[in-house]
Amino acid sequence: MTQPIPALFLADSLGLDFLNSVATPVDTPIDWLEDGEGLLSWLQQARFVPDEVISSMRVRAIPGEIDRLAAQARSLREWFRAFVKEHKGHRLTAADLSELEPLNQLLKRDEGFDEIVANGNDESAAFRLLRSRRWTSPEALLLPIAESLAHLVCEEDFSHVKACEGPTCTLLFADHTRGHARRWCSMAMCGNRAKQAAHRQRLKSTRSNA
Repeated sequence: MTQPIPALFLADSLGLDFLNSVATPVDTPIDWLEDGEGLLSWLQQARFVPDEVISSMRVRAIPGEIDRLAAQARSLREWFRAFVKEHKGHRLTAADLSELEPLNQLLKRDEGFDEIVANGNDESAAFRLLRSRRWTSPEALLLPIAESLAHLVCEEDFSHVKACEGPTCTLLFADHTRGHARRWCSMAMCGNRAKQAAHRQRLKSTRSNA
């Protein structure tokens, strides 16, 4: 079923946003990939897949096919979450490559290609090179996810990959702040809760000492 609230994109990394596709934003856990429709909705919100491809897949897929794909996406998510949790806070090294073999195997399925397209109103160059993909089967929907995980591994300093300090929060993020002092998934969620909790604690201490 389609989730009642939009997916969370707070991590400053689409690869980590994928891991955050299961979370507890308030009190009840939500898995945005719990079924095929949820997966399609999340891919659309992440802008990983063109709208027309999503519509085509809904029509072309046989019954249960997208639900099975969502199960594969959840398995990929939990496998990669274990990798991130093990390595966050430290730089990756060449010795970690063997752990990424499942991701490399998925990336090898890609039918991506480059094509020359008009460059719109930019007069500096008439054309630009656009990366495209052949969406030949529902399984191709996993490829932009795999690509985002690969970008995370290759481009992000894992020393700055963190878990939110909220006591019940499960969200991960890439800390790109100056001084790398970010503590919360967002101030609107866990940051404000922490401030309110600290304020209540100070009031309680003041009353106790009165």
